[in-house]
Amino acid sequence: MYAKAWPANFFTGPSRKAEAKISLLLYRTVGIHTAGMQRDIQNILVLGAGTMGKQIAVQCAGHGRQVALYDIDSAVLSRAKDQLAGIVGWLTAQGHVQPGERSSILERIKVEPDFTSAASRADLVIESVFEDVEAKRRAFQDVGPHCPDQTIYTTNTSSFTASMFVQSCTRPDRLAALHFHLPVWTANVVDLMPHPGTDPCVVETLNKFALSIGQIPIIYKKESHGYIFNALFGAMQRQALDLVIGGVASLEDVDRAWMGIFKMSIGPYGMMDQIGLDTTLRVTAHWARVLNDQAAEQRAAFLEKLTSQGFLGAKTNRGFYTYPDPAYLQPDFLQTGSSSPS
Repeated sequence: MYAKAWPANFFTGPSRKAEAKISLLLYRTVGIHTAGMQRDIQNILVLGAGTMGKQIAVQCAGHGRQVALYDIDSAVLSRAKDQLAGIVGWLTAQGHVQPGERSSILERIKVEPDFTSAASRADLVIESVFEDVEAKRRAFQDVGPHCPDQTIYTTNTSSFTASMFVQSCTRPDRLAALHFHLPVWTANVVDLMPHPGTDPCVVETLNKFALSIGQIPIIYKKESHGYIFNALFGAMQRQALDLVIGGVASLEDVDRAWMGIFKMSIGPYGMMDQIGLDTTLRVTAHWARVLNDQAAEQRAAFLEKLTSQGFLGAKTNRGFYTYPDPAYLQPDFLQTGSSSPS
């Protein structure tokens, strides 16, 4: 019923040794295959080659789509090919990809230093840049003039809404939120949240597309910040941070309590490491400003102590825990009872 393990640091290309030690998080496994797919959306442009952007690209390519992956940061883009190969290699080793499909999946993903050509033939644009509202607006402003009229635009934002990007999108009637979860191939729920002006035909097309790439679409009746899971997870995350900031417990003991009761192999602080502390900080800081929330400001300051040192979580091998072998995956973690300084 419950999770077995969360693959620590495999999202950004872990070492083979770490891959061998870590099993999948979720009880439901969705294999990547090309049979029975919908043909409505074939050419996809993913804006943002971070953790989520690469996973979305692999999931789409694994289901037969042609994917162009772009990032404004040339350093990020230069690492993307090796990281994509690492992801597909890991999925192959775990049995989610047939060995004979490995090369064809990678061939369907083109890492693009210039998105204009890919935009001109895009059926779907998936914006997955870092969680900053202005950066996302610029992405839509930049890509729109290069896309054909039939292009559908989506945002993978975890905390904003599509309405916030209407003024930046060339075709607001063809804009919606399409939010994936980590890891995309097993946490296979996608939030499909239209804004009030989204064409219903676009919602239906995105629904069929999500199903065709192995996702479970949740279609929202109205816009809501954080969707369903993120709203629930955000409340848990805030409480976890407050318990440590307030000196009630160590972060390890917060995770032990969660893991011991729910029989999960990861707790709130381990989850934040996997999401990325930079992402968590951006979201926390944004709402601290918008709501003038002093408690949120304290959480942001707490997170910034780590991010300012370059400790962003699993993707940098250091966050609340050290990777690729975090303490919470050690056999004696629940019984240890020791705490590191907060």
